[in-house]
Amino acid sequence: MRSSTSLLLSSFMCLSLACLMCALLSGCSLSSTAGPTPEAGMAISGSVHGAQSPIMGAQVYLLAANTTGYGNASSSLLTTGSGSGTLGEYVTTNSSGGFSITGDYMCTANTQVYLYALGGTQGGIANSAAGLLAVLGNCPGGSSAFAAGTPFIAVNEVSTVAAAYAFAGFATDALHVSSSGTALAKTGIANAFANSANLAGISTGVALATTPAGNGTVPQSEINSLANILAACVNSNGAVNGPSSPTPCYTLFTNALSGGTTGTQPTDTATAAINIAHNPGSHVANLYALSTATPPFGPALGGQPNDFTIALNFTGGGLSSPIGIAIDGSGDVWAANAGIADSVSELSSAGVAISPSTGFTGGGLDFPQAVAIDGSGNAWVTNERSSAGVNGGNGSVTELSSSGTPTSGSPYTGGGLNVPAGLAIDGSGNAWVADNNADAVSKFNSGGTAQSGAGGYTGGGLGAPYDIAIDGSGDAWAVNSATNSVSELSNSGTPISSSSGYTGGGINTSFAIALDGSGDAWLTNAYGNSISKFAHGGGAISPSSGYTGGGLNGPYGGIAIDGAGSVWAANYYGGNGSVSEFSSSGSAISPSTSYVGGSLNGSNGVAIDGSGDVWVTEDGGGGGVAEFIGAATPVITPIAAGLPATPTANGTSSLGTRP
Repeated sequence: MRSSTSLLLSSFMCLSLACLMCALLSGCSLSSTAGPTPEAGMAISGSVHGAQSPIMGAQVYLLAANTTGYGNASSSLLTTGSGSGTLGEYVTTNSSGGFSITGDYMCTANTQVYLYALGGTQGGIANSAAGLLAVLGNCPGGSSAFAAGTPFIAVNEVSTVAAAYAFAGFATDALHVSSSGTALAKTGIANAFANSANLAGISTGVALATTPAGNGTVPQSEINSLANILAACVNSNGAVNGPSSPTPCYTLFTNALSGGTTGTQPTDTATAAINIAHNPGSHVANLYALSTATPPFGPALGGQPNDFTIALNFTGGGLSSPIGIAIDGSGDVWAANAGIADSVSELSSAGVAISPSTGFTGGGLDFPQAVAIDGSGNAWVTNERSSAGVNGGNGSVTELSSSGTPTSGSPYTGGGLNVPAGLAIDGSGNAWVADNNADAVSKFNSGGTAQSGAGGYTGGGLGAPYDIAIDGSGDAWAVNSATNSVSELSNSGTPISSSSGYTGGGINTSFAIALDGSGDAWLTNAYGNSISKFAHGGGAISPSSGYTGGGLNGPYGGIAIDGAGSVWAANYYGGNGSVSEFSSSGSAISPSTSYVGGSLNGSNGVAIDGSGDVWVTEDGGGGGVAEFIGAATPVITPIAAGLPATPTANGTSSLGTRP
């Protein structure tokens, strides 16, 4: 939580139209290459409106995300303005809501900038609770782009929703947007800020229906409804009176607590929007009721939604009934297309198709199932089938370079492969494969040479293993779909679990497994509508029925751990597909109806990126991928990057931690 309203004054940062076009429109991933010399910023102009009416006298602050540690205060950039308050220098809006920043700030490359407007009056009525946001995005150095023109920024409730959800994974409140200083964290926060441009127009403040690249569908009506919820408070005198005859701000603030149903009450609408993004399943009915009186933004929802997650659906790049999904170190999304496509698709962190319309092909891709990214950014893919004569028709493993080109020698065969399904990369770059038809697992080194024998590694209770994961000790954990058990093998393939595997904990036809930073294993139970948890060493932690609730409904597909240790599971059933979220202690966080969105038709694989977005493959119907914006806590990507270089004795690692 915010410990002080004081912000650090800073003299670093720049804004150029070229960088805005890159970060806001293209959604490109930007590396941290800051130069040592700050440069003068370019001029910025814009307007601040609440409920479509101008706000006069609002204090407009130019803020930068802090990269010295999570939870730290954002930095105030202005060195001079029309006034100075506890937040630093600000400029004031005129009678038409307009403002201008004439370059009275300095900047260094690759920091993330946003505007925060506080207070002001509408029609002579002051409202100190009106807080509005707008993302400006990444700021690379160099003065050559300054001549490109002056960006115009529309600040309103729609831009506030777009900003709040885009950087929710890094925000404690409107004044505390921050990350660590690692390269992965800076990439994650840059990608997060860029996501705002997929939700609303930077110069118009209008919710989008389609992403700028044209291949993503945006829930425009939901964004407008969220904006209307904020507008009910913004378009008032800001009084927080209740519970009898509650004012709009009272209803908003008491139903947008920092912890959903518990925690701190916000004092401005921008922080309320961030809290809603953090707790999208809380108080949905009460919040939605605020949007229906005199909604200024449309089209809006015609009825109360299931939850307030904002989920986009992306197609293109060859996406066709994708199953497995993985995130690389740049935040790009890789999906394995089973069925007739026999390809792999890659999207940028903003959902822009990188792979061609046919996807990446070749290298023996044949009904691909799982995908995992190694330390070099290469994608490893399991092929459930192979033509007769290639590994006897028993399947293979394909390796694609970071540019999608099959590597030399691909596909890889041998090592006991027999209908390979799940795949994981260990801390040394070895690829481990679950052989679903062989009661075995296979291991390949980083060059594709089989390390396991002709029959693979066996024992430890392996029985039709379907998915596999690696812990901090380098041990391989395989979930057995046929025997309601999980097996553990050492990094050399020696069984650690008994001949019956680890049992109990509610295992009931499991198809997916993930390891957390404590070395504990999490499994989905397709027929139990539950998830199970086992400690390093095999003891069941979850009860005999598993952890239930949270809308779990046929979790056949993926399971993933976010940077807070929360567990995400994809539900194949339940209408059009959905995802469920649980805490690290097994308590349901998502509502009883789960989180629904992104036009999902059969949720399958799930992955968390370094910006806190949840990506879900759609195995049926349209066959795209959904992105739940800012719904999770950012996590180290790829998964293998969370494993230690030197194995730990107790299986601990940086899996499921923030970058």
